[in-house]
Amino acid sequence: MAVLDHISSQEAMALENKYGAHNYHPLPVVLSRGEGVYVWDVEGKKYYDFLSAYSSLNQGHCHPKIVNAMTQQAQRLTLTSRAFYNDMLGKYEKYATEYFNFDKMLPMNSGAEAVETALKLCRKWAYEVKGIDLNKAEIVVCENNFHGRTTTIISFSNDPVARKNFGPYTDGFIKIEYDNLNALEAVLESNPNIAGFMVEPIQGEAGVYVPSEDYLKNAKALCEKYNVLFIADEVQTGIARTGRLLACDYEDVKPDILILGKALSGGLYPVSAVMSTNAIMNVIQPGNHGSTFGGNPIAAAVAIAALEVVKEENLAEKAFHLGELFRNEMDKYIETSTIVKLVRGKGLLNAIVINDDEDSDTAWNICLALRDNGLLAKPTHGNIIRFAPPLVMTESEILDCVSIIVTTLKQFE
Repeated sequence: MAVLDHISSQEAMALENKYGAHNYHPLPVVLSRGEGVYVWDVEGKKYYDFLSAYSSLNQGHCHPKIVNAMTQQAQRLTLTSRAFYNDMLGKYEKYATEYFNFDKMLPMNSGAEAVETALKLCRKWAYEVKGIDLNKAEIVVCENNFHGRTTTIISFSNDPVARKNFGPYTDGFIKIEYDNLNALEAVLESNPNIAGFMVEPIQGEAGVYVPSEDYLKNAKALCEKYNVLFIADEVQTGIARTGRLLACDYEDVKPDILILGKALSGGLYPVSAVMSTNAIMNVIQPGNHGSTFGGNPIAAAVAIAALEVVKEENLAEKAFHLGELFRNEMDKYIETSTIVKLVRGKGLLNAIVINDDEDSDTAWNICLALRDNGLLAKPTHGNIIRFAPPLVMTESEILDCVSIIVTTLKQFE
């Protein structure tokens, strides 16, 4: 079978099932093309994409400006490794650091790699600047977090599916309740070996949990009080998804370390980054950390174009407006619904909570029905459905999607 031969949905799913590891449970739909807010399956049926590859496609599928940047660079120079300079990385670093108002950037590929980078950076700062005794540094994280799936990261997850049978686990992390400032202050006050506090401004994978007003601002103030680095994981919430360039911008919080990924490339290429100040980033010296592909010329060209699109098309402002519209329209339905408890979120990162327990298959069945009605979404944590369409969506399209969602939900009342 030639690579480009047409195959049916059933054939494609059968191939993955036979030859691929079973580490995902995809919705049974096989996609072959995407443009803007739409995707098409191999049989030609058109759908709204309401997941955006977990917020990687904020700029929409196959945005022509980003595709053009990628193809042009791919024909010129793809990879040099960091053994040599290339003519794109410095341009990218300058553009991105000025864009987000940081001094320095360390480029990586995946979100999990960027999280690992931030953890290493925080620990090295703790030993060389804060003066914590060697190998004693600890980092505070929140329960129900999702920062990736590497061995270190799952060590501080409390998701049994992510953790079970992958031990022994990495030490050096303290879990506290999310959105609990008293718990944060208690651990910072009692433990002089705390190096950093890493937090998602909104817990996306946990079900789009939005913290209390001023939680991030007060958490940052506590970190400053106890000389602890505030690390914001904005891999999913960043790049205009929540209605601001960064979710932290809602509270005017400037992280000491910022983690970005996903939409940093507009979904065309694995691109992630860690940003910080000179004082923090300068603890990293040659040989301390690296990546063969991190900061490669294609990644640099793609990321610059992706960030330009966010600015040129006012995607943060669009996400804010469309998110308000979406939640208001959904609330009208929820007032009389027995199947949906609530809708929550910021910008175009939203979720509905289904009136059933986590072990039920109701949310999964709703997503199957949504698929049949032309909209693709996926449950998280059993009874929660996350809705995160591309930010290039129009007002008429979001209203059309609300209509599809409401019509589908009514089938389950």
